[in-house]
Amino acid sequence: MARIDFGISLAVRRYTWTAWIARRLGLPLLLVATSGSPATQAAGPAAPGRAAPDAAQAPKKADESRMWMTVGQRRFAISLADTEGARAFAAMLPLTLDMDDLNGNEKKKELPHDLPTNASRPGTIRSGDLLLWQSRTVVIFYVTFESPYSYTRLGKVDDAAGLSQALGLRDVRVVFSKN
Repeated sequence: MARIDFGISLAVRRYTWTAWIARRLGLPLLLVATSGSPATQAAGPAAPGRAAPDAAQAPKKADESRMWMTVGQRRFAISLADTEGARAFAAMLPLTLDMDDLNGNEKKKELPHDLPTNASRPGTIRSGDLLLWQSRTVVIFYVTFESPYSYTRLGKVDDAAGLSQALGLRDVRVVFSKN
């Protein structure tokens, strides 16, 4: 019983000391002071048997979550969403679509078959959003605006600068590829 009381009083003292440092010296010093605490030291390096991720696996994962969109001479990187629809779309690549302009803010094209959906209402559509409307229509938006419609997220253009100029207000050929 005395050991339990000692452990509790030690924890109370540690908390009080940490709170005093936070009040007197500010948060940056608190972080330094607590980084050497026994709880942090107990975590230590990675447990044996749990190796750090292989450096060769990191690029592979990045490649799986990225694709490219080429419009004329412009190439845009797209980060794929973590959805079944995005994985199914990526499995179709390379894919060349002659996309129709709609409403002066998007390009759309119906796909040859349905993709898995998980539709939600994003509210604000952003320039660079690559979305699936219903289950077959892929849409790339080049203007930001509010929308009441529901979509399944496929991906997002990483840097949408120049996207509206590349897509223009006309029908356009778009090539989606893995590299």
